[in-house]
This record gives sequence, C-alpha cells and structure tokens, in this order.
Amino acid sequence: MSEEEDRIKAGEYVLGTLPLDEREDFARRMARDARLERAVGDWQNALEHLNDEFAPAKAPSLMPQIEARLFPRPAGRLKRFGGWLGGIAVAGAVSMALLLVVPQNPPPAEVVATLGGAESALQFEARHDGQRLQLVQVAGTAAPEGQTYEFWAIAPGAAPVSLGLIGTAGLDVEYPRPPAGWVLAVSLEPAGGSPTGAPTGPVVAAAELPAVDGG
Repeated sequence: MSEEEDRIKAGEYVLGTLPLDEREDFARRMARDARLERAVGDWQNALEHLNDEFAPAKAPSLMPQIEARLFPRPAGRLKRFGGWLGGIAVAGAVSMALLLVVPQNPPPAEVVATLGGAESALQFEARHDGQRLQLVQVAGTAAPEGQTYEFWAIAPGAAPVSLGLIGTAGLDVEYPRPPAGWVLAVSLEPAGGSPTGAPTGPVVAAAELPAVDGG
C-alpha cells in the first residue's frame, strides 16, 4: 500500500469510517509501524478543532434501555441472574408437584358393555375413559371384503345414530358416556358405511347398557 493510501486510511481510522475488519487490520499495522502512528496523530491534531464547538458531554449508558427491551423488568446483571435461578427453582418445584399429583399413566378406559354374547364368535368391547367412547373388536374375523362394521348408539325410543366405522384398530370418538338403557350395536354395512343413515345390514353384535353400580 502506498504512502498516500496509508495517509487516507489513517484519516478514515481517526474519523471511525473504516469497516471493522479494516480498522482492526490498520490497528495491527500501526502497532508495528511508527509511520502509521504519526499519520494518525497528524489527523487527530488536524481535526481536533472541530470539537471546540461542542461542550463535553458524558456518554449515556444504554444498558437500562437494552435490558428494558430484552427483559420485562429492568435489573442489574446479578439481580437478573438471581431471578433466573429463582424462576428455575419455581419451575422445578411446580414440575415436581405435577409429577406427584398427576399420574404418569392415565387410568385405562372402563369397559361399559360387551357387544355379543359369551358364546358369540364375534365380540366387541365398548370402553369409556370419561371423555371418549372406544370400541374394540376382541373376537371374530374382520368384515368381509367390500363391507365394513358400523357402530351405532340407540337411545330408548329413538332412531339409531351412527358413531362411525370400525377399522382394524377399532373406533375412538369423543362422546359422553351413554346412560343405562341405551343400546350399543354393530351392523355389517357396505364399504363406506350405511348409505341411508340407518342400519341396512344385519346387526352382528349388540348390548344394552346396564345401570352403573351406586348410580
């Protein structure tokens, strides 16, 4: 780099207009080159009079504003660090309380009815976990090709209401616990389910819900 280029670079260094990487490189060169150090001194002396028009002012601390944007409540670093530790402790205590209060494995769904008699080759179990009604096939073969099993809930004196088709994994629907006296039934329907909204095929399994003990 020529002497003139170094002189210009020294001026930019004093004015603070050099990119960070160039400024760091120039500072390293200046540390081992007295000529660059003198050039910087010349620029500082030449530009010093520009400060005469401005009264000395203490540089403001921007940390409170920065902390206010990053954290809801401004605080010193040590105080904030203590707050983090306190938050971690509280979170840990809450987690431990949840582990003690909330069972890790939810209770299994209660069997509310077995559809199909003990001697029947085709059986289903209806379960309820407090929010969902589940139907699982526990005996017998899958529906023939081109047909499907469909699950129905029948209130006393009312028409059957379809709760869905029973796949290989069973059926799981959000549904209140059917009360005593209701009938749960499974019919054999064409693939895709009943085309009429009512059972069209044979009812292959059914059960009437008994009264709940103590209810």
